[in-house]
Amino acid sequence: MKGGGRRRRLTGRTSAGGGSATRRSTGANARFRRSRGLAAPDRFTTRSRLSWLNSATSRIGTTLDLERTAQELAEFTVPRFADGAAVDILESVLLGDEGERWAAKGVPAMRATALCAIEELSSLEPTPVGESSSRAEIQHETLLHRYCLRQGKPVLVSRMKEDDFARVAPTASAAAKMRAAGVHSYLAVPLIARGVLLGSADFVRGPGTPPFSSTDLALAEQLASKAAVFIDNARLYGREREHVVSLQRSLLPRATPLTPGLRVHAEYAPATIGRGVGGDWYDVVALPGGRTALVVGDVMGHGLPAAATMGRLRAVSRTLMTLDMAPERILARLDLATRDLEDEQVATCLCAIHDPADSTYTLASAGHLPPLLIDEPGSASFMDVPTGAPLGAGVIPYDPVRLHVPDGSHLVMYTDGLVKSRSEDLAVQLDRLRTAALGLAPQALREGRLLDCVPAGTARFDEGVLLVAAGTPLPVGDLRVYELPKTGRAASAARNLVTDQLAAWGLAELADVSELVVSELVGNALRYGNGPGQLRMLRGERLVLEVSDTGPDLPQIQHADLSDEGGRGLQLINMLCRRWGSCRTVTGKVVWAEQNLPS
Repeated sequence: MKGGGRRRRLTGRTSAGGGSATRRSTGANARFRRSRGLAAPDRFTTRSRLSWLNSATSRIGTTLDLERTAQELAEFTVPRFADGAAVDILESVLLGDEGERWAAKGVPAMRATALCAIEELSSLEPTPVGESSSRAEIQHETLLHRYCLRQGKPVLVSRMKEDDFARVAPTASAAAKMRAAGVHSYLAVPLIARGVLLGSADFVRGPGTPPFSSTDLALAEQLASKAAVFIDNARLYGREREHVVSLQRSLLPRATPLTPGLRVHAEYAPATIGRGVGGDWYDVVALPGGRTALVVGDVMGHGLPAAATMGRLRAVSRTLMTLDMAPERILARLDLATRDLEDEQVATCLCAIHDPADSTYTLASAGHLPPLLIDEPGSASFMDVPTGAPLGAGVIPYDPVRLHVPDGSHLVMYTDGLVKSRSEDLAVQLDRLRTAALGLAPQALREGRLLDCVPAGTARFDEGVLLVAAGTPLPVGDLRVYELPKTGRAASAARNLVTDQLAAWGLAELADVSELVVSELVGNALRYGNGPGQLRMLRGERLVLEVSDTGPDLPQIQHADLSDEGGRGLQLINMLCRRWGSCRTVTGKVVWAEQNLPS
């Protein structure tokens, strides 16, 4: 159902054959309308017209979805005003851009967006919804619909003649179907809001209904004016939502790093309905010694303020994680940072650190939902993590928990948008999440398929984050852990262990630098850390050497004068290694150094 060309008002004329078709089907169509309790269009009184037009406000634009608004317009007019309706929207408007000023130079690209017709006209062949109405075969200059778009003026063909069908229908086949169905009157109006063309609406009447009149034309123009504002509001909302979603995605990691003993899949899912864009975030950080830091958080609220706060908190959390801090200390510092924000935001957060050496997770929670652990035999349970106060509440400290998990297990971290429901209790939704996770194969879990079957489903009104961490065995021989003596022999023993292991790995060319590095690390542990504990060697993308001790103080590079006998060990490590650092542990600290592997 397309229209355009010069505006025609043929009231009082009857096309050849059109009158007989109308008379044959008048009775059937009238019975159809009476069976549905509908008044015929010619029974519109002035009062009923105004009442019908006013009701459009509550029946069109019930959502901020552009396609749904167009469909509501078509359904509102059928069968009370017309027997068939089609709504086309500009391609640029569907993409969230501005509409276009009409001009005689051409017709902008359009797309069929909504259709509605009574049963008697179901055989018509309009442009299918979703297809472009700017195809070459339907863009001939004789189409009346083009006039409506070029000039921004309505088109009325009260009584269609034989040659009018070819000027209304998009194809010759569609014209024949219109003629056979008894369509006898055509009306097209542009959809214009704020002085900009957004699309058009076409209406037809078939057997049993009077032709469109000038009064109908005025009524259609007023309705189109109302509907165009609703459509433009939906366009503006969609554009702003897309901007916030783009901002949200730009503040999240573009990729997750590959870390030893862990494969992580993380995904952000915007809400499917409502104002669901806000402050959910996740992050994955590779730590020294093959450890991996995982964090999932949720800033309360929606819109740009929540997204901006999320970006700041993620930056702070990532900085803290790269310092290799314990989860409970990360949350304590995040709480201080949240309280310093001017907008007084509150957020929940779950932080975990995975250690591949002993397959453990160290977790701490700031008011966040518990993580779900699925082990290899096929059982799933929520981990008992002490729940602290949300970030920004000022109630610290946070209590960590250390849990051993077998290889092949999957840790699922998420935000409440995936389980939130307006009708179901949270415990019920969490149980459904556990059941859905058990129903997935391990490979599907690792690919994030759980997002497709979360309890919130397709009616999710809040955004969500899903992070699945799958533990994998380290390659045989890539990790070595040795106990060191707490005597003066520790440095010599460490050098021998490092040299032998590097030879076994085929990395003998790193032996000289590694011997110097491990000597300095063990020497610092003997002098400042009550003796060394363990030596850990990890071969991955780089070579990592770690020495632990029970001392409380973290080492720092000091400036050494020419006359000083010591103080240059860390300076040498800093020059010879790619990077080095230290972190606190439950029993003391770990000092590590990292070297690049030979090409």
